[in-house]
Amino acid sequence: MPDNTFFYQAFVYLMAAVLAVPVAKRLGLGSVLGYLIAGVVIGPFGLGFVGQDGQDVMNFAGFGVVMMLFLVGLQLQPELLWRMRLPIVGLGGLQMVGTTALFTGLGMALGLTWQTSLAIALILPLSSTAIGVQTLTERGLMKTPGGEAAFSVLLFQAIAVIPILALLPLLGTEGAAAEPAANALAGWQQTLLVMGTVAGIVVGGRFLMRPVFRFIVATRLRESFTATALLLVVGITLAMELVGLSPALGTFLGGVVLAESEYRHELMSTIEPFQSLLLGLFFLAVGASIDFDLILAQPWLIAGLVLGVALLKCGVMLGLGALFRLGLSQSLLFAVALVQGDEFSFVLFSFAAQSRVLTEDVAGLLIAVVALSMLLSPLLMIAYERGIQPRFAPVAVPRDPDSITAQDDAVIIVGFGRFGQIVGRLLIANGYRITVLEHSPEQIDLLRRFGWTVFYGDASRLDLLHAAGAEQARLLVLAIDDRDKMAQVIHLAHKHFPQLKILARAGDRRHAYELIRLGVDAIQRETFSSALEMGIDALKLLGMRSYRAVRAARLFQHHDEQALYDQAVMQGDETALLARSRQLSQDLERLLQSDQQDLGHEGDRAWDVSSLHPSQKPTSQ
Repeated sequence: MPDNTFFYQAFVYLMAAVLAVPVAKRLGLGSVLGYLIAGVVIGPFGLGFVGQDGQDVMNFAGFGVVMMLFLVGLQLQPELLWRMRLPIVGLGGLQMVGTTALFTGLGMALGLTWQTSLAIALILPLSSTAIGVQTLTERGLMKTPGGEAAFSVLLFQAIAVIPILALLPLLGTEGAAAEPAANALAGWQQTLLVMGTVAGIVVGGRFLMRPVFRFIVATRLRESFTATALLLVVGITLAMELVGLSPALGTFLGGVVLAESEYRHELMSTIEPFQSLLLGLFFLAVGASIDFDLILAQPWLIAGLVLGVALLKCGVMLGLGALFRLGLSQSLLFAVALVQGDEFSFVLFSFAAQSRVLTEDVAGLLIAVVALSMLLSPLLMIAYERGIQPRFAPVAVPRDPDSITAQDDAVIIVGFGRFGQIVGRLLIANGYRITVLEHSPEQIDLLRRFGWTVFYGDASRLDLLHAAGAEQARLLVLAIDDRDKMAQVIHLAHKHFPQLKILARAGDRRHAYELIRLGVDAIQRETFSSALEMGIDALKLLGMRSYRAVRAARLFQHHDEQALYDQAVMQGDETALLARSRQLSQDLERLLQSDQQDLGHEGDRAWDVSSLHPSQKPTSQ
């Protein structure tokens, strides 16, 4: 089969993504690293399934980065950007200026000209928006102080690409300056063209696109809306390329302009599937395009450059983190999130070589450094998540159990969250006294502020149950989430306090089976009753009389509780359990249909609280 056909290439890239990414996620490596490794494996320096056309694939897949920035822009209303102006301009500006100054000085110290040093120093501080945002989002770190700081810097860097592109030709050699293109525009003409393009995006997005989308939506054809959304992104990309600017910046600006549009959510849901697929393809192409021949030819030099660039960038970020008072843990996250090179660095280094600021050899060497840094970044994030973050996590201060005076209350409640509080309030309202045991210090502090008497301690300790009055109590209510801890308490109660009736909260049906086998007196599945009440409301809204709806629900509850105990003995035998479930479902359907026959309406007023006089209706809590 020829390896240059479109369908062959598509099959190889999709197969690599399907096989590698789930494995990487299962191993805790994250999808970005999975894509990059898969790209290396299928690339010309791996199995060779894709050849030297990786750069062409990357140019196409880079459209995924463009779409991602469009979606980022859609989520940033202008008011939010204005509120973020200090971290964007302050933090982002200081990062660019500080890192650029360091790299320029280092380059000149190594004997490079100031033009070459400055060109390299302008490009190396840039960090990959695709990798940074994807990695932080996957790990739920985007809303942390370090994640927000990293996002602010990425936004500033996206804007900084414009002046960098404008400055690089000015740093070129005299020979390059003496050979302008025949169709090149004068400086002032290029400036006007750029300003006109940006103004066109802003004005068009604010005043033109809304009527267009309104017209498209009126057709009620979803595919037309999808085509229009893609046309918008492609059009902005093409316009920015024609004037020599960053397409990602243009689409980001277009997204911000449309962030206040009523079609924002529809645009996000339409673009996101394309963006995710193309972004994955971009990471695959990055992995496939890494030039391992160049790396193996100069391994120590490239390894030293990768390490040196990473250390310098991290050093600047840690300093800024301290300046902006992020704390050591968040400063480390801030540094790790931005340690990699930028996807636009490939373009910028190539452009610098064309402008004769860099030689082809130096540009190729730096492109390899950027690609390896992108491969290294997810590994550093894993190291941070597993080795650094736990060391800075808040350490729970050991706390001794509260001293409990002798209690003679009828009920002991273990766990006083939302579930346990409802049980406790109902018992107190009916004249019963309760003793509450809770294992979360934070929950105890909160409850005590509301006037509750709550004791801290582990209910699986026999001495604590004795102190709580388990010998005199009549009922033990278990309303905790920890199933192992619940089982330990049940064993203790059965052994030492046989008079105690035990009421336990079951997380789900299988947990209920386990509690039945442990000999619990009564079980309440935590969502069953509320779901049953919603079912009654559903039947009533569908036109069923109130009495019939309540009776049907009670029959369903009675049948389901019988089935629960019936199936508990089958736990572990999936075949028997499934067969019995199907039989019970059929029995229930026949039972309900039979019961609905010949029922009158005379009981409605007794069951339907909506028939009560307004003054008699129960008040909501």
